[in-house]
Amino acid sequence: MKKICAAAVAWTLIAGFSVSCAKSPADTSAPDSAVSVGSSADTLSTDISSTNESSANAATPGVFTPDAAAFVWENATVYFLMTDRFMNGSEENDYSYGRGLDEAGNAIPGIKDSEGGFHGGDFAGITQKINEGYFTELGINAIWITPPYEQIHGFRSADGFAFYAYHGYWGLDFTQPDANYGTEEEFKTMVDAAHAGGIRVVMDVVLNHPGYATMLDSSEYGFGEYGDAWEDYYYGDESSLSLSQEQALLDEVSPEWQGWWGPDWIRSADGLAGYDAAGTTDELLCLSGLPDFKTESSEEVELPAFLVEKWTAEGRLEEEVSELDAFFEENDLPRTVLNYEIKWLTDWVSKYGIDGFRCDTAKHVDLACWQTLKGYASGALDEWRLNNPDKVIDDTPFWTVGEVWDHGVVKDDYYTAGSFDALLNFSFRKNITNYSILPDLYIFMSDTMREEDFNVLSYISSHDQGLFMRSNLIKGGSALLLSPGSVQIFYGDETSRTKAWEDAVYEDLKFRSDMNWDSIDQEVLLHFRILGQFRIRHAAIGAGEHIQISQKPFIFARVYENDGETDEIVAVITDPDQDVVIPVSDIFGDGMSVRNAYDGTTATVADGEVTFNSGVNGVILLENAV
Repeated sequence: MKKICAAAVAWTLIAGFSVSCAKSPADTSAPDSAVSVGSSADTLSTDISSTNESSANAATPGVFTPDAAAFVWENATVYFLMTDRFMNGSEENDYSYGRGLDEAGNAIPGIKDSEGGFHGGDFAGITQKINEGYFTELGINAIWITPPYEQIHGFRSADGFAFYAYHGYWGLDFTQPDANYGTEEEFKTMVDAAHAGGIRVVMDVVLNHPGYATMLDSSEYGFGEYGDAWEDYYYGDESSLSLSQEQALLDEVSPEWQGWWGPDWIRSADGLAGYDAAGTTDELLCLSGLPDFKTESSEEVELPAFLVEKWTAEGRLEEEVSELDAFFEENDLPRTVLNYEIKWLTDWVSKYGIDGFRCDTAKHVDLACWQTLKGYASGALDEWRLNNPDKVIDDTPFWTVGEVWDHGVVKDDYYTAGSFDALLNFSFRKNITNYSILPDLYIFMSDTMREEDFNVLSYISSHDQGLFMRSNLIKGGSALLLSPGSVQIFYGDETSRTKAWEDAVYEDLKFRSDMNWDSIDQEVLLHFRILGQFRIRHAAIGAGEHIQISQKPFIFARVYENDGETDEIVAVITDPDQDVVIPVSDIFGDGMSVRNAYDGTTATVADGEVTFNSGVNGVILLENAV
């Protein structure tokens, strides 16, 4: 098939700009006659050459659900959820470490519902939804969770509200779960439940930085120093909080700051005595004012004093030190900052069977560090599988996907020198604001990703960039779930979860509202479920070769071959309620029974064609009906 405008739009697609070489969309009113595709994509014909054999509304999601296709990451449908905002399975852990409590231990009104507070979502809540079949019905085969390890206990001041580490990116102790999310046993239960359902778990990790110092953590672990009035400020009127006032209480020259991470471990943006200041390169800057781990350093370092005190108080110092000693000795590694982090993060893999890492702020860490982490994580997964043979899904290799801000569909050093299996595809959500670009976009993505060991993770919404237009989620869902490569559903895209806190100081906070379990848009959810189930049955969708049949209406095939296994589908994305004559001779032979998985109707191929109605949402999903 002719690759319309693919070369012309290639660079703009990489850069993330919306551009279309396609014809203008057809009038949305449905013609009385069928849309026939032959030598001209726009030919209208009343010659319907095949007969539909079942009623148009005969099926609901789950009717045609044979075993899922053999799993490949290139066809993964990843569900990204923020643990704290997804589902509260246990209210007993909602105020861990005194978060959201006043000096007397009473809940501060409004904190639990504010843009910066912990809301109660936890591992138990995720497990509940796994066991209810929520993810299975959605066709999910991997869940991406925000970092599960222990976060800073106190808050960072923002203008008028307390900003807690509910998101998981402000780590304090990388060796155990954050109590707000749950216990080690609850984390294990969650991962085991996912694996039992054939669902992999991808864990968000941060090599670049730990969390900020806070007044509460400083007081609890005896590092740093703030003015005597810090408690009055910390437990005072939340509306009067501001970062400038918090920093005014900071005593930068206090020798007590040596007891925090220490100058050998981090750079500091706060001008602390003895600490190096932030550098100017991506690898050396203090991102958003966060302390920057010295992952590039070859110097050996001792455990930070605050961790020694913390683990001593928790009665596990000897155990942690013993494990560290064994790790460094067995692997013949120096005690560098990077190697401590590798030990701590890969322990989650060897202990629980984590299947992959989503690597935060990848551009701010040297690529060799990511390659080293990938190698040890792969070995850790092998170890877990050896020790837990009854829980192993299959032998799929450990997966890493990197977050490189504004990266598009291009293979570069992140894949080679960094050993990433995929990168987040920032360009996808930009391009599909212009829906007519899909034919060219799919051609470009498929052709580019035909190269070996190259994949992207596309999405339409994220916790940092925004929510896809809620009024257009049907089209957005179609574009995403039929896209080449791996795809990511952001929690609530499938339910029309809306923004919150319109007056929030930081724009990204608006996108992190609680999951809308009580106000689900059932039409959107049904649409995502049908597409998700179709995708999980067919490796060809994400991992197959894209073959464009027609640009208008947009008809395409995907064909996948691997180790003697083949899979093929044909899909149509067009205006609603049109009878579309679909050429399928290259995929389905005459006499074959073909099913439209979107509504359950079937037809027999005659003269290389079948005819189906595009239905209320303008989607036709064809598969072998046998």
